[in-house]
Amino acid sequence: MPDLTRLLTPTSVAVVGASERPGSLARRVVENLADHSVLAGGLHLVNPTRAEVLGRPCVSRVADLPPVDVAVVVIPAAGVVGAVEECAAAGIPFAVVLTSGFGEVGEEGAKWQRALTRIAAETGIRIVGPNCPGLTNVRDRVGMTFSPAFPVDLAPGTIGLATQGGGLGRNILQAGVRGLGTSVWASLGNAADLDVPDLVAHFADDPQISTIVTLLEGIPDGRSFLAAVRKATAAGKPVVTLKVGRSEYGRRAIESHTAAMAGEADVNSAVFAQFGVVEVDDIDELSDVASLLSRAVPPADAGIAIWGLSGGALSLCADAVGQAGLRLAELTDDTKKRLAEILPSYAAIENPVDTTATALAEPELVAASLRVLAADPGVDIVLYPNPLDYGTDTVPVATAMVEVQAETTAPLVPIWMSDRRGPAYTAMTEGGLVPIHSISKAVQAVARWASYGAWRAAPPGPLPLLLRTDSGSPTPAVRTEVEAKAWLAESGIAVPAGRLTTTADEAAAAAAELPGPAVLKIVSPDVAHKSDVGGVQVGIHGDDAVRAAYTAVLESVGRLAPHARVDGVLVEEMVGDVALEMLVGVHVDPVFGHLLTVGAGGVLVELLDDVQRRLLPLDADGAREMVQQLRVAPLLQGHRGGPRLDINALVDLLVRVSDLVTAHPDLTQLELNPVVLRPADVEGQTVLAVDAVVEVEAR
Repeated sequence: MPDLTRLLTPTSVAVVGASERPGSLARRVVENLADHSVLAGGLHLVNPTRAEVLGRPCVSRVADLPPVDVAVVVIPAAGVVGAVEECAAAGIPFAVVLTSGFGEVGEEGAKWQRALTRIAAETGIRIVGPNCPGLTNVRDRVGMTFSPAFPVDLAPGTIGLATQGGGLGRNILQAGVRGLGTSVWASLGNAADLDVPDLVAHFADDPQISTIVTLLEGIPDGRSFLAAVRKATAAGKPVVTLKVGRSEYGRRAIESHTAAMAGEADVNSAVFAQFGVVEVDDIDELSDVASLLSRAVPPADAGIAIWGLSGGALSLCADAVGQAGLRLAELTDDTKKRLAEILPSYAAIENPVDTTATALAEPELVAASLRVLAADPGVDIVLYPNPLDYGTDTVPVATAMVEVQAETTAPLVPIWMSDRRGPAYTAMTEGGLVPIHSISKAVQAVARWASYGAWRAAPPGPLPLLLRTDSGSPTPAVRTEVEAKAWLAESGIAVPAGRLTTTADEAAAAAAELPGPAVLKIVSPDVAHKSDVGGVQVGIHGDDAVRAAYTAVLESVGRLAPHARVDGVLVEEMVGDVALEMLVGVHVDPVFGHLLTVGAGGVLVELLDDVQRRLLPLDADGAREMVQQLRVAPLLQGHRGGPRLDINALVDLLVRVSDLVTAHPDLTQLELNPVVLRPADVEGQTVLAVDAVVEVEAR
């Protein structure tokens, strides 16, 4: 990953295309850098037709510039490629291209964008953009942007922000008015060269950044994304993301906006969850969750306290905590004793703690009770739902919260429910408390915060295949179900007993060797869905019935799929005592690589849509977690008197499939559907792959 220090913390900047035309983007860039930024090495302007702009001298060519860290390019799209080539020739290490009119508008723009990518690869200059609002370094006050809001959006903090869009990134900066502090914001736009993963990796090394926030429209390179995320989380820095484009409408909007490819939403979310990326649903939640994570690292099992002056608001908040599956902390006897000594006799000293409105008249109760509550060893975070604004009367509560927050590591989270913003709200924001504007949003943010703590406490999973360098061995030729099952059986994956037959008499003899009724299936490399062409007969027993079924299968396939090559008919044991059918599959996602899916199978696949996904490889802990997160998981454990199924055998199957794909990464698809689960106390195998499809990349 590149060292972006000179890009994000430049001492000298050049503006290529500097202008003083009122209202122009170029003028705004010059004003932000000249009037509102701190540049120890100075600001330099390039304009081929003017000797000065806004009273500052200009040079006519990039080649006439002194050494600078960054060139901000703000000229018409047709001239950008040439300007960036000149910057590279002059030895300028970074260019920020603000201009639009590239891959987002058509083939001509796409051609120019490809040229920028080529220049970066060939010369070593690193490029931000095109089609972006630029870079904002809040902590060092450098605004390489055309935004007129730069001078006022300067609330410094420890959040590193990387986005592919512009306006929504600025929205996060403007959350500074309620106390959210940002260190650096980079908007990558069309990302012809540098993209979000490059910034995430750099932020991971930046000691002044504690939390990384990303806003994604597309993930073109899964390998760099995973590498950057793993680097950040290894450095103890959570990554929070809002992924836009989770519906068809959103995907179309993205393509017209930045030409990014959105990717499959379910896959993205599964990968985020697996690697500790905290995914949120909207822009408010993005800033709420980022605020909490920047204030404290959550434990594995967060204990929540609720404190306040309104019994109704406390009850609403407690309801929301319970509905979210979160845990209210059990206060110690010592905490309750000390609260009873501080608060009136009619106050509630259990969790939630209700100080009653007496605290407004006796503000010393506020800080004292908060201090005791936050110090309880089981309390990791304190919520304060406040339904109203009483003007100056509410200020002592706010100042007490700011005072106590400075003494404790447990975040104190005000929930400002009133539409009126008074002086107490201002005191909270200036104290960095970042009020959240509804109970539901606050509890959702706490749930995201707590889930990250649970993820951190879990054992780290194996290195994803996408980041491995070993090539494995080629998969043997597997054209049909018979060949696939033979290969799976050699790998320790249980399949029903069966044999390929090519005559009716062979079929009858094979069926006679089975312990019960037989299943007959067409064997053809050209028939993917056997039942659609009458290629399956089930529950067959007796020689004559088997011969008749054999003939019926061949006749039906010959009629409905006349061009299919037929190897014969598989005669297989019909598995009895089936308690549940599951689906286990592997496919290659174009962004992230080999992905395993497990879920309800058979006829339940489309009905329930109950699946879990993970990137391979998979260890036993990861496999068990996938199974436990399924909605059908209670059925595996004997729900309402049902049979207990062999969960360990299912976990073992998932790990064996993972090991198989890891050893043979040229395998592009593996589908076991159904995988039948039998009661744990039956004789023989309790988990069997009844049907199997294996595909390998073309050689």
